[in-house]
Amino acid sequence: MAYKHTNSKGVTYYLNSKDVTLRGGKVQTIYYFSKDERKDTGLDSLPASKSVNENPRNGFLTLKSK
Repeated sequence: MAYKHTNSKGVTYYLNSKDVTLRGGKVQTIYYFSKDERKDTGLDSLPASKSVNENPRNGFLTLKSK
């Protein structure tokens, strides 16, 4: 079951992650929310050092370091 969060507007988003390679060759994990549940990139839980932050104007969700 993928981690999901419902924003203040009532829209449910699912947390995903992806490893990307930066120009210098360093591999970094990025986190993003999507409206559909994705099997290949979905996460089961919120990372320990992160919390969900919502933009009050548009309801857009981001992850924030604690």
